[in-house]
Amino acid sequence: MSWTRMGEGRGAAEQALEAILARVPAWAGAPLRYRAVSGGISNTNWRVQAGEGTDVFLKVPGRGTEMFITRDAAHEASRRAEACGFGVAVLDYLPEDGVEIFAFLDDFRASSNLDFLRPVVRHNAVRALRAFNDAPALTLTKTIFDMIEEHVGQVEAVGGRVPPDSAFLMRRYGQAKAALLASGLDLVPCMNDTLAGNFMLDGQDHVRLVDFEYASNNERAYELALWFDEMAFSAEVEREMIAAYWGRWTPQIHARTEVLKALGDLKWATWAMIQERVSTLDFDYYKYGTWKLSRARPLFHHPDWPRWLRLL
Repeated sequence: MSWTRMGEGRGAAEQALEAILARVPAWAGAPLRYRAVSGGISNTNWRVQAGEGTDVFLKVPGRGTEMFITRDAAHEASRRAEACGFGVAVLDYLPEDGVEIFAFLDDFRASSNLDFLRPVVRHNAVRALRAFNDAPALTLTKTIFDMIEEHVGQVEAVGGRVPPDSAFLMRRYGQAKAALLASGLDLVPCMNDTLAGNFMLDGQDHVRLVDFEYASNNERAYELALWFDEMAFSAEVEREMIAAYWGRWTPQIHARTEVLKALGDLKWATWAMIQERVSTLDFDYYKYGTWKLSRARPLFHHPDWPRWLRLL
């Protein structure tokens, strides 16, 4: 992909980027050029060169993302990830724009689900997640219950689509919330967004975690549950990863994971119905949300659902 020089931006996305680049104090008067980086379904992503300096990465917040993302909290989480050894160096932060500027990981690439078919990648990812989850608490606490209930209200506010079995889904959600709260939550820093593209890999399969926009203190078991949602692992691999993270597999941890997998898919399906109404990005949010619900429903309808709740 070719570079665009500062001042040559034509579309709305490039002009929005250039307005932000002009406000970076360290780059005043420096020759700048940039190009788009693929990936992401909320923002536009960019690689930027400033003079003879090293390349950096930044993203421009997409329209409507302020409904879900507290940028100061995301920045705190990025710093926490850097400190725990599995994040990316944070070079600058523009709070008025909600824009973080990161070192560009030249020797790394975004992973895909296929990468996680290899045990070494899975285990390196678990070590990275565990390190972030074990980091000092974040300022923002936002549980999976807070997220779902916020999104349900937002869907109504923007006139988003509601699935025909919404009443059933919310009954199951209520059962899960009551059981999880009764069992007690282990609130720790969580990414809350463990899709494959947020794990960067180098040639030696070292892992770096990126994109902490949705990070908050949340139930620890949710981090692995959401990761399992995204990876579509087999039951055997999920058991392996639970043991790698927790040091053991137990029926109780398994039950907690299954219940939280259902809630994770419900959360992102509801998020997608909001994005369908407010986002300007070229992405099929309705299809994405429908896919998420197609994964949640078998869990909510599973014959073991009552037993899982009792085991929590």
